[in-house]
Amino acid sequence: MHRRALQWLSIASAALMAAFSVVSLSEAAEITPQQVVPPLYDPYPPGILPPDLRPEIARVRREIQGIFKDTLNQWRALPPPTLTGQPPTLQGTGYQAVQILGKLMNFDENISPFKNRACAFCHMPYAGFSGPIPSVNLTMVAYPGSEEFRAGKRTAQRYTYSPRFPVLQYNQVQQLFFGGNFWDGRSTGFLLQSADAEQAQHPPVDTQEMALPDTACIAFRLSKAEYRPLFEEVWGQGLLDIKFPPKTEEICDTPGGAKTFGADNTPIKLSPEDRTKANRVYDNWGQSISFYESSPAISPFSSKFDAYLKGLYTFTNDEMAGYLLFRGQAGCNTCHLDGKGNTQTPGTGSGTTRSSTTGTDTSVATNAEPLFTCFGYANLGLPMNPRDAIFYQNKPDPFGLTPNPNGFAFRDLGFGNFLRGIAAPNPNSEWTQFAPKTDGQQQVLTARNAAMTPPQCPTTEAGQLDANKKPIPYFQKAFFHNGYAKSLRQLVHFYNTRDVYPFNVTSGNCPAGTTEKVNCWPMAEVPNNIDMTVGNLGLNDQQENQLVAFMQTLTDGFTIPYPDIDKFTGACMTGGSAATQGNDFLIATPSPLPACASGICGVAPLAGPKRIP
Repeated sequence: MHRRALQWLSIASAALMAAFSVVSLSEAAEITPQQVVPPLYDPYPPGILPPDLRPEIARVRREIQGIFKDTLNQWRALPPPTLTGQPPTLQGTGYQAVQILGKLMNFDENISPFKNRACAFCHMPYAGFSGPIPSVNLTMVAYPGSEEFRAGKRTAQRYTYSPRFPVLQYNQVQQLFFGGNFWDGRSTGFLLQSADAEQAQHPPVDTQEMALPDTACIAFRLSKAEYRPLFEEVWGQGLLDIKFPPKTEEICDTPGGAKTFGADNTPIKLSPEDRTKANRVYDNWGQSISFYESSPAISPFSSKFDAYLKGLYTFTNDEMAGYLLFRGQAGCNTCHLDGKGNTQTPGTGSGTTRSSTTGTDTSVATNAEPLFTCFGYANLGLPMNPRDAIFYQNKPDPFGLTPNPNGFAFRDLGFGNFLRGIAAPNPNSEWTQFAPKTDGQQQVLTARNAAMTPPQCPTTEAGQLDANKKPIPYFQKAFFHNGYAKSLRQLVHFYNTRDVYPFNVTSGNCPAGTTEKVNCWPMAEVPNNIDMTVGNLGLNDQQENQLVAFMQTLTDGFTIPYPDIDKFTGACMTGGSAATQGNDFLIATPSPLPACASGICGVAPLAGPKRIP
């Protein structure tokens, strides 16, 4: 990285230390006797990892351990269901039993090599089941896994409403893909017929996340879990009676990708019968977590908007103005479907054609539970974010794994990478031909709960004032797949002005006299297939704020309390402005930027028509 970037990193690191309250390292998460402290992997230059990372990891782990213990007590207090009927059904409390089982799994730290990472580490309730560490959201974007500090390449997606996404499919009439889970759609759901259940199967064996080396490690750890009786009650006695070889514990204590395993994805050598059992347990793992995610504990339809649909809430003037913009001039509901029509004039809203409307929408709501997503994929034209941790993991870790040998030659082609089989195996070779048409596309998330924060930090937006003109504390989140936007206001401003202030530069290199994310938008990381329904919406500052106000009505917990939202024990932030939120931590993308790696951009079918820079 060149000198300017390193200087900015040092300045940003110092600023970040001042911005966050640092917890004493003595306030560590509980370390159990059988737990091994992972060897450190730190290939990062100064300023990429936030200075409060270790104490913040400890804080989140303490919160997870508390929720896990509460859930154990919830299970013990649950009257057992009765297995009866044909087909056999868990009568009475079957629903609750499966949901509690899924929650226990979600908050179980033992499901990782060093017993230090639960699924929930990247997905906490008070953040809408997305990233819970403000300083990570502000800097490295991706969350550190069980082997610290391996990290992924994207922001942590919200769990909320993810079970409603269908199995990935190609619509031949629309010539578009719909469904699947993950930003890049690699969780298709083809085998379990649930994209969300399959999604829950990826992180445990992802080398950058929980990093178990074999899916059978899940069955092994569950066989020793305190809640094993609940698993067997739900999924059947004897399923965990597997003859594991003597070195299973040693294998499962070693993170995936370790040189010792080579290319062996099943280092636990089981009989065919026991491997079938372990695979069944892994399926049940995904199904249990998915049912928890679909429950009212995560996806309850309890927002102001839901109350509005029922006639139990009246929008404020700004909320209603934002709603009209959402399904009008801004065209938001052309992708984030709200069950009503749209009045944006076709062909307007991007490039040099400013958005306009055809009039007032008189359509009637057709969905009492609109999900605010089309289940599709889009390339919004976002710039590369040089703070993303993935770019710096080009050296081997203590176990011999080099997570990203390409360094800054890595390009996130999103859905196109999956269709080529780069991001993950593609189970349908007929789809591969569509990779060039989907390069750069990422999943269209639900807009629900994008604004969810802990109660003591009641907004995602910097610089907000209460009725007494006092600063409102905020919770720092990261938006878009690469965390480029740091506030909802920035997100809306990008949609509004992407094509009004385009510059042929990379992030951190906007010309003098401009301000990045205000009147300078760097060039797209992937210049093909850019969504042209946004970019020039013609909104003024007030209208941008009104759209944010409407998006805040999509936060659950208004009609009924949102479970575990009060578990945040960290610090809120104050000061600054939503328009430039996080800009103190911008760093320059290296120049010259290495060409896209051949293992990405050289894989057929080749990207086009434009060259990926």
